[in-house]
Amino acid sequence: MTDTVVLPRGNFTNAPKVSRRVLTKEERAELTKQKEQQRREAERLAKAESRGPIGRWWARVQSGPDKVTFSMAIVALGVVYGDIGTSPLYTAQTFLSGQGGLANANEESVYGMLSLVFWSITLITTVKYVLIAMRIDNKGEGGIFALYSLIRRYGAWLAIPAMLGGAAFLADSVLTPAVSISSAVEGLKTLPQLEGLFRENENLTLMITVVIIVALFAVQSRGTESIGKVFGSLVLVWFSFLAVAGLANIGGDWSILAALNPVYGVEFLFSPHNAAGVALMGTVFLSTTGAEALYSDMGHVGRGNIYFTWPFIKVALVLNYFGQGAWILRNQDNPALANLPTVNPFFQMMTPGVRYAAVILSVTAGIIASQALITGAFTMVSEATGLNWMPHLQVRYPARTRGQLYIPTINVVLCAATLVVLAIFRDSEHISAAYGLALTITMITTTILLAVYLWHNSSRLGAVVFTVVFLAIQILFFIASMAKFLHGGWFTLLLTVAILTIMYTWNEGTKLERAQRRHMAPKDCLPALERLHGDFRIPYFADNIVYLTSDAEMKRLDTDIFFSIFADHPKRARAWWAVSVQTTDEPFTREYSVENFGTNYLFRVRIRLGFKVNQSIPAYLHQIMHDLSRSGELPQQKSIYPKVDADPKIGTIRYVLIHKALMPESKISSRGALSLQIKYAIRHVAGSPVKWFGLAPYNPLVETQPLFVSTRRVPGLVRVGVRR
Repeated sequence: MTDTVVLPRGNFTNAPKVSRRVLTKEERAELTKQKEQQRREAERLAKAESRGPIGRWWARVQSGPDKVTFSMAIVALGVVYGDIGTSPLYTAQTFLSGQGGLANANEESVYGMLSLVFWSITLITTVKYVLIAMRIDNKGEGGIFALYSLIRRYGAWLAIPAMLGGAAFLADSVLTPAVSISSAVEGLKTLPQLEGLFRENENLTLMITVVIIVALFAVQSRGTESIGKVFGSLVLVWFSFLAVAGLANIGGDWSILAALNPVYGVEFLFSPHNAAGVALMGTVFLSTTGAEALYSDMGHVGRGNIYFTWPFIKVALVLNYFGQGAWILRNQDNPALANLPTVNPFFQMMTPGVRYAAVILSVTAGIIASQALITGAFTMVSEATGLNWMPHLQVRYPARTRGQLYIPTINVVLCAATLVVLAIFRDSEHISAAYGLALTITMITTTILLAVYLWHNSSRLGAVVFTVVFLAIQILFFIASMAKFLHGGWFTLLLTVAILTIMYTWNEGTKLERAQRRHMAPKDCLPALERLHGDFRIPYFADNIVYLTSDAEMKRLDTDIFFSIFADHPKRARAWWAVSVQTTDEPFTREYSVENFGTNYLFRVRIRLGFKVNQSIPAYLHQIMHDLSRSGELPQQKSIYPKVDADPKIGTIRYVLIHKALMPESKISSRGALSLQIKYAIRHVAGSPVKWFGLAPYNPLVETQPLFVSTRRVPGLVRVGVRR
């Protein structure tokens, strides 16, 4: 027996009978997998209920938003923690460089550095993001845009920090793959067997980095679930390696744990022996990079899986940092290391044999760090589109959940921008000068938005304390990062400003367009449409004229559609259609609703499709017309000419898309005009519904209409010349 699925219609005027559609093989397999997973989860919950209070607590967790699954916990390791997991590679090395080398390190400086690192991870990553920010989600999604969506009603000004933070995060998404992968690949130079090869080929490191980056972006279309399962196992090995390496160098001398006292960090920060001064906070900040990715990637892996895995991650990081600190104290007077230009405690604290494995694992970790930012960028762009801060782009959902998405255009742009960064800066030493500055901006803006949410939804005293504490810390990070402005920070800010310009101008242009959008009630347009419908002096433009509209309201029509029908040469048809498309949170939804306003020639259609359903609108619209023809709502449209592969009872169909253009005589501010011009330029590059909805083979008409803001009177002409 063939599996089928019913495509219901909403309860609208004269709703026809439902149609039936055969499931594809892939959809049957997907639904079977989902049913089996639901059955297993139900069995686990029932078993947990029978195990007393702890079992009942676990059952509540597994049935709520904090649900934990082993497979997604592994995905969380691979997708979320890659960035923060590479911090031990360069944090201690940067600290030693800032203090003037290994010989200048002492107990005061090492304890101070470790104390600042530990409490920065604790306060910024654990408290701010894991314990506070991740409790504030928008339907399971995290990140600065999801947070803004929750508080936008509290003030229009909140759009500014949200846009700035989002733009800075996307800029950092370009730099992270470049710096993390290149720094890891450069670790190959430390291997004795490869040292000569890299010395003879100066560009070999760059070439390997480029190949890895291109390959990483090429596999994004497979989705983070398949990537994450592979990366997750490797990250589990990586963090286990970090913990074991740290423990081995602590060597049972737990006196190094005295650095957990925050007094050591504060005293050293303001100590005259701190050679780096406030810039030390820039080094400490490196240990927290990746914290924002935990929040932005929450929709990909689920909050519960991050809660479940974070304690292991933090313990591994702290053990490794303290192991490096113990090694520094033991080797500060080591003559064998005195002449080295740079000392990286991460690699030096390992035996030569283990160092080979460390280099291989670090290269892998660098790749995974890039993945964390790429997946976060996809989520952020998708949310920006929903806020009308970016153009509509084609989005694919390669996994079972809507939180895991892939945006081809953004993938190409990120890849190209990352390669440009490599072409400009060449190596990790120069890229790191720009790295981190954008992320401090994102953290500051996230703090502001979180404070607003807490002010309106929690204790106001708590909101004030939260703001003061975290802004003070992150402003120190920002000041320290600004010290690198002339050495590469300018590039980060340039990227941030460019992305911010796109967001701001798109939003301003959209608001101007919406301010001029008008709608008509059926009673206002039906008389004119009825006269045109029966006016046999005017030839048919097409049997069916289909307009795509973003307005989801079923009981009205855009004035733009009415203007298109009657402007210049009236577009007579046997039926006019206004169609809107909505994407649902369910994967395989296929529904449509119709309002005919009591006529047989004007139809308002709303199509609701699941996020994994191919949005081929012509195919679905043919089905809708066929349904209405069978029910008698749409008169038969027999053509005198033969039709190939088409319903003989449905006539010709012409799709019309309406684009807006600013009139030269429009009375509008220079800023508004510039916003509209930039928006239209971006729209031209980003694509149109012709591609999104599969309309290209149907020769759609793209119609440009003037955007009437308020026009200024054009001075009249004066006739010149001799009158006869």
